[in-house]
Amino acid sequence: MKINLFDKKILVTGGAGFIGSYIAKKLLNLGHKITIIDNLSTGYKTNLHSEAKFIEGDVSKPETIKKLNDFKFDAILHIAGQSSGEVSFENPVIDLNSNVTSTLLLLDYAYKTNCTKFIYASSVSVYGEQLGKEQFSETDDLNPKSFYAVGKLASEHYLKIYKQQYGIDYTILRYFNVYGIGQNFNNLKQGMVSIYLEQFLNNEFKEVLVKGSKDRFRDLCYIEDISNLTIMSLTDPRFNNEIFNIGTGIKTTVSEIISSIQKNLSTNKPVVFKDNTPGDQYGYYANVEKIKSLTNYKFIDFKTGLKEWMEWAKNNRA
Repeated sequence: MKINLFDKKILVTGGAGFIGSYIAKKLLNLGHKITIIDNLSTGYKTNLHSEAKFIEGDVSKPETIKKLNDFKFDAILHIAGQSSGEVSFENPVIDLNSNVTSTLLLLDYAYKTNCTKFIYASSVSVYGEQLGKEQFSETDDLNPKSFYAVGKLASEHYLKIYKQQYGIDYTILRYFNVYGIGQNFNNLKQGMVSIYLEQFLNNEFKEVLVKGSKDRFRDLCYIEDISNLTIMSLTDPRFNNEIFNIGTGIKTTVSEIISSIQKNLSTNKPVVFKDNTPGDQYGYYANVEKIKSLTNYKFIDFKTGLKEWMEWAKNNRA
């Protein structure tokens, strides 16, 4: 995919993590100057590109923001954050700081340094569950079901206010379920496909534990697609001050995920189903009419993405 960008100075939060590092590397390959902030809670230094400037720290703390020394960025990509609904119930205050306080501090920094473009990685979780509804569009009602989702939605509102008051253009990207090369297999509380795949690949697991019904479903979006569309939102003015679902528009059940992994691995490891995690959503997939109205982008289908990722995972999972 060819993306026309000008040379920019870009701050990427969470740039040592799964999504942030993938995006940062692509931006560097396009010739941009990248600064990364990451507290390494779920990210790794090995994910960092040698040409990126790295600041280790928690972006929800003022002392980390001070390390930027009022450097002028053309854009801020806020990818960092606690990304598990399950974990948000274990410590709502940490989730609040990670997903809301961080956004406010970065918006304040953007205002003070005249940075006028802010890309925010939000989440499908803001939609929650609505009776009889499976597919969600950007104009649907919002009914967050976890503390994590509440935090993501709060940050979306802060972005709109900063636009109204201070003129900072934003783009809100509601990522659906992201999977693919570089995902953290050590985190068994975030990333449905990676949780299952790690249990299949790791011989320490004698069985694969699935929390919830096999009939639950998700919209699974490959990391390459997430990265390309996020980068596109940087310079295309049609993305300014808008919200976009970033998903494939296709629903894939847990049963289909499990069977696809089993087929690729030729494994008969037993699978055990137990109760849902707190705040878990039964099923959802994206209405992608809005993003398709801007681009004819072709998403990678799950079977193709899974096969590519599994080949990588066999030799590279942490």
